[in-house]
Amino acid sequence: MPDVNSDFQIAPSILSANFARLGQEVDDVLASGADIVHFDVMDNHYVPNLTIGPMVCEALRNHGVTAPIDVHLMVKPVDRLIGDFLSAGASYITFHPEASEHIDRSLQLIRDGGAKAGLVFNPATPLSYLDHVMDKVDMILLMSVNPGFGGQSFIPGTLDKLRQARKRIDDSGRVIRLEIDGGVKVDNIAEIAQAGADTFVAGSAVFKARREEDPHRYDSVIQAFRDELAKL
Repeated sequence: MPDVNSDFQIAPSILSANFARLGQEVDDVLASGADIVHFDVMDNHYVPNLTIGPMVCEALRNHGVTAPIDVHLMVKPVDRLIGDFLSAGASYITFHPEASEHIDRSLQLIRDGGAKAGLVFNPATPLSYLDHVMDKVDMILLMSVNPGFGGQSFIPGTLDKLRQARKRIDDSGRVIRLEIDGGVKVDNIAEIAQAGADTFVAGSAVFKARREEDPHRYDSVIQAFRDELAKL
């Protein structure tokens, strides 16, 4: 795997945050050293849960959040919401290939709108969807749980899939982030990084570790992630 140690990115999923004080939660986790705001969008159709939409993304931008917002669309169909999230200030927009009638067109919609585009792969979704669109992909997101709910356990077989995805990226010669989402914790982040990931979504592992004695409430857990990654 390439030397990406200096470019590891931690992306707390606000799905696990306290929505009654979401703006402050995002401010706190970013001040604690997180890099990206991961934004899970579910429609109770593609996945059996209902979460948040573009108005919340726009509200975070209006609140003053300037960090990248990584919008993971677990919706079907995707194209209409791509436009809404572009207008709301998304930095990355990723979607599941099964949820688009025309994957190439959906990726191009995202890029034409000024955001970075990505595909998301469920545990049983083959990476072959990448075969003809690597030139339009800025991020590959592997789900290490089945999508729909936070707090699930990491599926170990995802490590082999990470290695396969990393090889695809390296062979392409392109700058593409490799993100992992699901069951990422302090005690497995190093193993996940060794398999090829450079961007780590963590929801409950971050927001359930809130400590009022920390200067920004999440300093300890973000530093614990950094310490594990520094061992590589």
